Amino acid sequence: MKLSIGGSLKLAFRPWVEGLENVPAEGPAILASNHLSFSDSFFLPAVLDRKITFIAKQEYFTSPGVKGKLTAAFFKGVGQLPVDRSGARGAGEAAIKSGIEVLERGELFGIYPEGTRSPDGRLYRGKPGGLARVALATGAPVIPVAMIDTEKVQPPGKVLPKMIRPGIRIGKPLDFSRYHGMDGDRFILRSVTDEVMYEIMKLSGQEYVDIYATAAKRQIADEAKRQAEEEKAAKAAGLDTAGKKAEHKPEA
Repeated sequence: MKLSIGGSLKLAFRPWVEGLENVPAEGPAILASNHLSFSDSFFLPAVLDRKITFIAKQEYFTSPGVKGKLTAAFFKGVGQLPVDRSGARGAGEAAIKSGIEVLERGELFGIYPEGTRSPDGRLYRGKPGGLARVALATGAPVIPVAMIDTEKVQPPGKVLPKMIRPGIRIGKPLDFSRYHGMDGDRFILRSVTDEVMYEIMKLSGQEYVDIYATAAKRQIADEAKRQAEEEKAAKAAGLDTAGKKAEHKPEA
């Protein structure tokens, strides 16, 4: 099924790719990517000759009905691994355990250090828990990846994709074996994560923002809510959007 989906994506969107030679032909490796779109987890596997496994919400695999079964089959076909994400800490530990198991089998493990999609196309601070802990626990090399323009193919909230040609840049492997066994040191975890994010930034050309994407999403949501409340209050007070008293012309 991966060949079928990957072939269809490559034929339809013709994604360009640089640095494919940096992905080893065999053996474990972690591909750490920026995250612009839901489609990132489909385009990257499409250009690779090897299977890559990402973590996905368990709900994608357990939804009822015909649609649920088709969705589960699709995610399994593109190498998604179900993880129960109920409870933040439990979800993190489950993802780390799953990642280690994938790498111990000598396979490729894909991860988004930002933890969620970018809300505005910028690159956000990487979360140190998953990526760094898996890398230090396994000794697997970390390969930075930059997805280019995938947010234009399928913007957040849009179901139907646009026929835009996305790109993928794959950097040289990063070796963190010098920190092996130090996955309990939060300063080491932060250092490893920041080094990977710096390489992703160079590959993607994105503006870097030193806060978590989840915090940025909350800020955007809060600002939208504040503006909506101000507009509502202004209308109630008979003001226009510029804060001026609305003119009421007398009827002829």
